[in-house]
Amino acid sequence: MLIVDAQVHIWGADTPARPWPKGHAHRAHRPAPFSKDDLLAEMAAAGVDRAVIVPPSWEGDRNDLALAAAAAHPDRFAVMGRPPLDRPDPRALDHWREQQGMLGIRVTTAGAGARALFTEPEGDWLWQAAEHAGLPAMVSIPGLLPELGRLAERHPGMRFVIDHLALVRDAKDEAAFGDLSSLLALARWPNIAAKASALPRYSSEPYPYRRLHPFLEQVFDAFGPRRFLWGTDMTGIPCTYREAVTLFTEELPWLKGADLELVMGRALCDWLGWSFEALEST
Repeated sequence: MLIVDAQVHIWGADTPARPWPKGHAHRAHRPAPFSKDDLLAEMAAAGVDRAVIVPPSWEGDRNDLALAAAAAHPDRFAVMGRPPLDRPDPRALDHWREQQGMLGIRVTTAGAGARALFTEPEGDWLWQAAEHAGLPAMVSIPGLLPELGRLAERHPGMRFVIDHLALVRDAKDEAAFGDLSSLLALARWPNIAAKASALPRYSSEPYPYRRLHPFLEQVFDAFGPRRFLWGTDMTGIPCTYREAVTLFTEELPWLKGADLELVMGRALCDWLGWSFEALEST
């Protein structure tokens, strides 16, 4: 079975040439650096074939390390990059995918003015640019799920992926799924998928986090195996990488067979346009 992680991070050391934003919460508990080689070792131990690298916010808006990893290991890594947001330009992403390994964009609401990209007409330039360039977008949008539905309707040529199932930040168990009804409502839009990542961070229990299972089944039932995408955010979860894999491959009895193969990687590759035939032939 092809196993493809929908979200991992790598990053460089905090140096004068590559400074991290001051006071970022991640600085206290992240080793520096965490390289592509560190990630490859983790993947080998966990049985993960491929991973989508998402450049982390604590390093600033730069894609260079992720792209270098994808260029060095095109069969193992691809990138959902941080787009340029400094100047509204509906043609800003026309050549985005010409960068080797770049599949699309990843947008969060964490930065100054970022929420306006989802809530204000002036922010629509980014989605026009992505749709024109045929780029999928991963979006971290806690509390803004209805706005994503409006974007999906306005831009039917876009493919969106909701990060971490839009779980409620700093909440656990049932409370983490406080926005579940809004999430399930988005399944009506065929151009929206849900990324089931970072889940152990939202559980008060040890592995296998059984209180989360019924909610995962509801999301799977709503979105189906082609739009319910496994991922980990592996450097930020309180379990081993292998356990993040077996949580899905061994602990969810309703997920099996062809559906399991889709959820664990094939659907993600299809959604993002990342060919997997080359890897299977090696």
